[in-house]
Amino acid sequence: MTTTPDDLLALDNQVCFALVTAARNVVSIYRPVLEPLGLTHPQYLVMLALWEESPRSLRELAAELALDSATLSPLVKRLESQGLVTRRRRDDDDRVLAVALTEAGTALRERALEVPGQVMASVGTDAAALVALRDALAPFAGRR
Repeated sequence: MTTTPDDLLALDNQVCFALVTAARNVVSIYRPVLEPLGLTHPQYLVMLALWEESPRSLRELAAELALDSATLSPLVKRLESQGLVTRRRRDDDDRVLAVALTEAGTALRERALEVPGQVMASVGTDAAALVALRDALAPFAGRR
């Protein structure tokens, strides 16, 4: 297959366009699956990180999720208003804001176990295909 310079600039040939479109579509796929849990997609990502390790500092969460604090803070506040997390200054360093799961936040994990299967079913794929896709995207993710 021969590629001309014009082909290189075709919108449909742009990785950046495919990734942006896919990201928007992924969020729309998750929306109806997460709605019964009372979570938005960004809130779900915060909960995933906290289910792995809690408590965590706001700074640690921001780094893990590749978000800035100004974006993450409102997400955490909303999760706190839902009773899923608490925010507290650490006793040993009051400059550090620690975010921890509540009992309700921990319990929500059981219901969230169904999310990956529901997403795979809605897309018509399996875990192996998703792992391969995730791994193929690694050079663009800038982490891990």
